Amino acid sequence: MTEKFSKWDAAEHLRTRDDAQLYLQACADEDPGDGSLIRAALNDLARAGNMAALARETGMSREGLYKALSAEGNPTFATVMRITRALGLQLRVAWQQ
Repeated sequence: MTEKFSKWDAAEHLRTRDDAQLYLQACADEDPGDGSLIRAALNDLARAGNMAALARETGMSREGLYKALSAEGNPTFATVMRITRALGLQLRVAWQQ
């Protein structure tokens, strides 16, 4: 008997603001230092919402957002800030414990 698996997509499970906040925080905590998990989390959050509305809010095209947040993407810090603000998020800095 062959088992069938479907690809798990975090975007399908981010239903509330608390879900999004906890998910992004976990990705930030586990990021290896290159921003890859944060970029991936922002991609998931963008896809969980309305990508077209996010594109309008950031002043970017949908294609530009998809490209910047893709696995091969390397968004500038300014792009990350525009996306986080458009998602209603606020970045905060704290000392590591």
